[in-house]
Order: sequence, then structure tokens, then C-alpha cells
Amino acid sequence: MTHRAGFTRMCPSIAIGVDHRMRIGSSIGLIAIGLILALAVNVDLSGIDLTLVGWILAAVGVVGLIASLALARRSRPVVVAREEYPPQRGY
Repeated sequence: MTHRAGFTRMCPSIAIGVDHRMRIGSSIGLIAIGLILALAVNVDLSGIDLTLVGWILAAVGVVGLIASLALARRSRPVVVAREEYPPQRGY
């Protein structure tokens, strides 16, 4: 496991176990699977309401999508216009 420590030093997102590119895709996938279960599947399972499970997955996907977009917006660098350096002297 010593090689893993060097790798995570180069890729800090792997160290925390989150791939930042897949947050939005995962949320859209949950929404799609949830809506398919809620609206298109007509299977009777004893003790499981697939329609309710579908709506719950879709709701979790929407919450995840909103959180992903908020985190993506927050993690972008902000460029601030600076005055010219060194400042010109007013002769």
C-alpha cells in the first residue's frame, strides 16, 4: 500500500474518494432510474412498492444534482481584475 500513498499525493481527489467529474452524472443517473421505476415499471413485488422507490430515487437524484451544481460553482476559481503593477506614477 505504499504506492497508493504516493499516488494520492499526486491526485488529492482520490485520497478523499470523490471523483468530481461524476457527481452530476451520478445524479442524472439516479433521476433516470427513479423515473423509470416510478413511471414505467409495472411489477408487483410483495412488500416493496417500486413506484415509491422510484420517486425516492428521483428525489435523491434531484437533491444530489442541486448539491453538485452548487459545489461545482463554488470550486471554480474567481478571477479578480487587478490594477496595473507596478502602478504608473502620475507625473
